[in-house]
Amino acid sequence: MAQIPDNASLPDNPQRSYRILLILITVLVAALVAAGGVALLVNILERKQEAKNPFYRVVELTDETEDPALWGKNFPMQYDGYLRTVDQVRTRFGGSEALPRTPTDVDPRSVVAQSRLEEDPRLKIMWAGYAFSRDFREDRGHAYMLEDQTYTERQRVASQPGTCLHCHASVYVPYKRLGDGDLIKGFEKMNQMPYPEARKLVKHPVACIDCHAPDTLQLRVTRPGFIEGIRLLKASQGIKDYDVNTMATRQEMRTFVCGQCHVEYYFKGPEKRLVYPWARGLKVEEILAYYDEEKVKDWIHADTGAEVLKAQHPEFEMWNQGIHARSGVACADCHMPYKREGAMKISDHHVRSPLLNIPRACQTCHKWSEAELKARVETIQERTFQMRNLAMDALVDLIGDIKTARMSGKSDAELGVARDFQRKAQFLLDFVEAENSTGFHAPQEAVRILGKSINFSRQGQIALRDLGH
Repeated sequence: MAQIPDNASLPDNPQRSYRILLILITVLVAALVAAGGVALLVNILERKQEAKNPFYRVVELTDETEDPALWGKNFPMQYDGYLRTVDQVRTRFGGSEALPRTPTDVDPRSVVAQSRLEEDPRLKIMWAGYAFSRDFREDRGHAYMLEDQTYTERQRVASQPGTCLHCHASVYVPYKRLGDGDLIKGFEKMNQMPYPEARKLVKHPVACIDCHAPDTLQLRVTRPGFIEGIRLLKASQGIKDYDVNTMATRQEMRTFVCGQCHVEYYFKGPEKRLVYPWARGLKVEEILAYYDEEKVKDWIHADTGAEVLKAQHPEFEMWNQGIHARSGVACADCHMPYKREGAMKISDHHVRSPLLNIPRACQTCHKWSEAELKARVETIQERTFQMRNLAMDALVDLIGDIKTARMSGKSDAELGVARDFQRKAQFLLDFVEAENSTGFHAPQEAVRILGKSINFSRQGQIALRDLGH
């Protein structure tokens, strides 16, 4: 038998084994990649299908479905956000803390917001003789808008009309029922009702149906006050017969549905018709000129006898003077920013201060740190608040001087000029005071208004000095 030489090479078994292992790993990796690719394609198809079907029609919604809980069956994520408006979180210059309260038969609330009158007693002087001098609290979320109006002490010291419900309740369905299908007629009827009577006709705070069409889910304006007010505004700009629900863009509607209620207004005539005073424009001087022309007054000041005005919550008007409005940013972009839920992009219905949601509300556009953006906002608000305090001091000084002159025997004719300055100074100050951004919606405009208010107060004091007071 032949001998195998000692130096003959044997098969390299370890090397062969390595090659086989490498082949197996390659096959396994290829299989995993293929499986991952298939899974990715399936996921993409599923997400595309979800995007095509953004909700499941659990219940049939109609133009009579006012209960938001029923809408929530089809839109659970949006409804979950809506329910979160019960949150009470205070920022440095706004929002409310939950204060415990002992319920009574007259007012069953166990939790309320803090009193603005206790925070700044000067407000009582500004509003002397008016219901706001008796009860005025920090605003709470939309969940409380009907409850807080129903039980405010202002209801017990003044006979308020059903008009007030226009912005504090879901009134679209009640208006249509009251008007036998006609929204405007129902609006007119409820305006003339005493508040307690009208209150029985509404069940919910602002609800889904107030901003969305149930069949298409498109945004819509349902408040007659805004429908008529924006038509007057557009007419002043040369646009006739403006119909907000057919002529506004979708981005405009993302502001207009908020502007239905976050506005300045007054009750016109014995019928208490709600009117937005926009026939001349949205700036505070244009609104004041309209009020002067229409001889509007909210009450006669108890200390001075001046015919004065109470500004409401002119967020829409003030926002229109700011950089965000000029840049095409809508209310919803900051207070209801978009968020992702799976394949769906939805608006966050937890309506709140952007300072409580900076990553989505601010950092989408502003590429700075959360701390830096918060500091910028609070700097604006701090400076506005300082000017507000100067304007408040000036107004209180003027009110005190008119009161002294009145008690000394000065006639109404002699006090007329000073009283007119009080009316102007007070409305301008209140326009910023009642606007819930502490100047942020339009910083330069807010400071400009407060500067003019201070000047009017000091001019009123000079007019009294010229009388020999």
